[in-house]
This record gives sequence, C-alpha cells and structure tokens, in this order.
Amino acid sequence: MIEVDNLHKSFKTKTGVVRAVQGVSFTARDGEITGLLGPNGAGKTTTLRMLYTLMTPDQGAVRVDGFDAHRAATEVRRRLGVLPDARGVYKRLTARENIRYFGELHGLDDATINARTEAMAKTLGMDFLDRRTEGFSQGQRTKTAIARALVHDPRNVILDEPTNGLDVMTTRGLRAFLQQLRAEGRCVIFSSHIMQEVAALCDRIVIIAGGEVKANGTPDELREAAGPSNLEDAFVTLIGTEEGLSA
Repeated sequence: MIEVDNLHKSFKTKTGVVRAVQGVSFTARDGEITGLLGPNGAGKTTTLRMLYTLMTPDQGAVRVDGFDAHRAATEVRRRLGVLPDARGVYKRLTARENIRYFGELHGLDDATINARTEAMAKTLGMDFLDRRTEGFSQGQRTKTAIARALVHDPRNVILDEPTNGLDVMTTRGLRAFLQQLRAEGRCVIFSSHIMQEVAALCDRIVIIAGGEVKANGTPDELREAAGPSNLEDAFVTLIGTEEGLSA
C-alpha cells in the first residue's frame, strides 16, 4: 500500500517560483489499480517522482507498506517497481542483460534472475531478449524497462504513462499485464491523460490539475460527484477545462 499525505513541491525559475504540487493526498491500496489522471503539466510526474524517492517533497510524507520514504528510503526502493517517464535502457546491452543488471543491483542470485526474466518475457511477449536494445521500437524499450523494474518482484508498482507511444496491440498486452498484477494483490499506480485507459483499468482515480487533487474516488463516485454519466464529461467538469484530454 502507498499512502501520500499532503505533498508539496515547488521549483525556482528565472521568472519566479512554480508550485508544481500543492497538497496532494491519496491512498493506493493493495489489489487495486489507482490511476493518476490529469492534463499535461498537471503535476502527475512530479508527484510520482516524490513517491519513488527521486525527489524530496518540500512538505508532506509518503509511506510504502508503512515505511516512510524519507526516513527509510532504501527499504521503500526495495518495495517499489518503477517505470519512470524516461525509459532509458542501456543500448549496448541486450534486453536480457538490462534485466539481469537490475536484478544484480537488487542482490538476486542467477537462478532467480533467470526464472523471473523468462516469466516476464512470456507474460509481456518479449521475443527479443537476446537482441541489443539499440534500434528497439518504443514498445520493445517499454517492455524491457517494465521487466527490468519488476525483476525483484516488488509488491508496489508505479508506472508513469506506460502506454505512451505504443501501438494498439502492445497497449492491449500491457493492459492485460496490469490486470494480472492487480489479480496478484499488488498495489499498482499509473499516470495517464488518456480517458479510455483509466476508465478501463482503474479501481480508483485521482484527478490532478494545477498541482492539486480535484477529485478522488471510484469511477462511479466521480461520475456521481460531477453529475454527467459519462466519465469523460465528469473529468472536464471536475477540472474545469478540456486541456490535455485525449479521446
């Protein structure tokens, strides 16, 4: 379980201070998929970076399975599998070698790394394990990055716009994979600005705009709160703009 309590984050620029995240709070539960939905620039990625300890919040706290992300950062990282907004695979290594490297960083033995690599390759449809990643398609890079992030079998998974740039078939496969993670009782958070994706997958939705949580609940609760029966219309009503909305 991931608990987010009153997160704030600001950045200094040449023209002043940008308040990227302002008091974001929510809980992502085990056995559920929690979606962060919002227009581009809403603060989703900054929020996620604080969740996986890449950034320190100016105020507020993150707890992963009860461990404070600031006081017990190493323990929190062990419990997280993260697909960041930058996919960054090592181009001179094969997909298998990329996965192995991260397994070794987590202290896994060879047998465990091999078994988990083969299992994820089967699940994700990775028939390119022994090819160097230079020249990979966007989908192949994303699959490699996901397998690399999950090789240590974390109970909590954070994915930042995982279907960005993927074709239809790869996207369908990834959605099935996320549903499998939920069925295994894992806590899954993913960010998106694609309405259909969130509506199809999420048990709970956190709508962020302007660095603030505008709404938080199940799809049915959000539709009821906004009035319109259509989730897309509810989204527009709740944030007050159609900016960044993908149909």
